[in-house]
Amino acid sequence: MRIAVTGSIATDHLMRFPGRFADQLISDQLERVSLSFLVDELVIRRGGVAANISYGLARLGLTPILVGAVGEDFADYRSWLDRHGVDTASVHVSEVAHTARFVCTTDEDLCQIASFYPGAMSEARNIELAPVAERFGGLDLVVISPNDPEAMLRHTDECRQRGYPFAADPSQQLARMDGADVRQLVEGATYLLCNEYEKALLEQKTGWSDAEVLARVDTRITTHGADGVRIERAADGTSLQVPVVPARDTPDPTGVGDAFRAGFFAGRSWNFSLERSAQVGCLLATLVLETVGPQEYEADDAELLKRFGEAYGPDAAAELKTMLPGA
Repeated sequence: MRIAVTGSIATDHLMRFPGRFADQLISDQLERVSLSFLVDELVIRRGGVAANISYGLARLGLTPILVGAVGEDFADYRSWLDRHGVDTASVHVSEVAHTARFVCTTDEDLCQIASFYPGAMSEARNIELAPVAERFGGLDLVVISPNDPEAMLRHTDECRQRGYPFAADPSQQLARMDGADVRQLVEGATYLLCNEYEKALLEQKTGWSDAEVLARVDTRITTHGADGVRIERAADGTSLQVPVVPARDTPDPTGVGDAFRAGFFAGRSWNFSLERSAQVGCLLATLVLETVGPQEYEADDAELLKRFGEAYGPDAAAELKTMLPGA
């Protein structure tokens, strides 16, 4: 399956606050918030939503096509992705801006306060998908993940015009976009992915009801953190709840949603059912949750099958084994 993943490519600066943000916020003073958190640690990792999804797809044996914009400081990061099986030939390199940067602090409740500097990502709006498709003889799916908002709209329009199936994953950019833009991103998507909060925000911004959103896409996937994943389709009335893979530790949640998307789309590329695909997504998400950094998780195929079988049963493990050559 030829999957192009568009979106952010960034460096993550991840910090841990040994307390609760909620304890530092005064309800009647929120309009004058001025806080500084003394953190215990700082780690710098490779990140960006599109790069994280691509890395996860490659980890499962696919060759995803990464599409985004970076700075000239991308050389080491490109080498890492190439070495792990990601096609980076369609990444645009800016002559003037640095690669984007994500700065995030996580508290002991796994709540996060973050900032994102776009840098070269703003040039993603200049990228055309047609040359990417020509290089691979077509595209079976274009994942439109958080990116420069104009790039997201351009890629969505091009997918409709050229008939490329696409997944709408507006995520963090919902806060930046108005209702008209969000409606444009969603209309006609093969998949719509949001977490529970983003689902409510999307409905508020578009003015569409739950049912109206569902009627405009083929499949809607809503993640609910520790409560699992909800999958819905209006066409056949599908409504599934998929539980998570239990985590052994939870040092940092950064990149968990990206890993879920990678596992889910890998499952769909293998012609797995929606439920089984979501289970693969939950497996990868848990591996990231147990690790600091969205591309640092380690697990050989035997360990993946063991964890998968423990969570979803022997039949699930047997089906996944057919797609893991190293198992």
